[in-house]
Amino acid sequence: MNLYALPVLIHVAAGCVAIVAGFWALSVRKGGTAHGRAGTVFFVSMLVMAGFAAVMAATGQQRLNTIAAVFTLYLVGTAWAVVRRPAGPLGPWERWATLAPVALIAAGLTFGAQAASPEGLQDGDPTSGNGATIYYVFATLAAIAVASDLSVAARGGLMGYARLRRHIWRMCLALFVAAGSFFLGQQDEFPQAVQGSPLLMIPPFAALGALAWWMAVSRPTRRRAAA
Repeated sequence: MNLYALPVLIHVAAGCVAIVAGFWALSVRKGGTAHGRAGTVFFVSMLVMAGFAAVMAATGQQRLNTIAAVFTLYLVGTAWAVVRRPAGPLGPWERWATLAPVALIAAGLTFGAQAASPEGLQDGDPTSGNGATIYYVFATLAAIAVASDLSVAARGGLMGYARLRRHIWRMCLALFVAAGSFFLGQQDEFPQAVQGSPLLMIPPFAALGALAWWMAVSRPTRRRAAA
């Protein structure tokens, strides 16, 4: 039996559950019972999916998948924490968690430069100049996350709509990574008739659309501030 057969099965199953639960959470009334249940299922399944992915990718020397998995763990962990504690300063775990995207910035820039070099990367990751782009994308996203954490620390914590917006963008971005990895990164696992189909782009970009929408409607206004 293949040593990775069971971990891969658990990873894929958890990922499928996470994608369904993520869009379920987006489609129901926010703050309600259904949203809370869907969010819990999404959080747990994402931890399982990304946790197994991180271990398998690291042991298999898959740099890009390792970066994506660790970043996803960071996103869902910090997004969950912000709504599970009272408003105010970040907790100790959240402050330490900032080290993860800091490390990912260094890794993304380093591996991106290697992928862009004539020698490229020699472990199955992208080896062309174009392949370096995805590393720089993750490094940029990690830098945004670090800037957000430092901004929260400088302000002394999170209150009101700032808590909601931190939760939204981190959960939605994690959903985008999961949906993109499944529908776009694993197209060879789909029937040949749908491989390359624009329909496979709908779920991941729906997650980005939801991110843009909720960030727009959750902006604090004068009326909300006065309420």
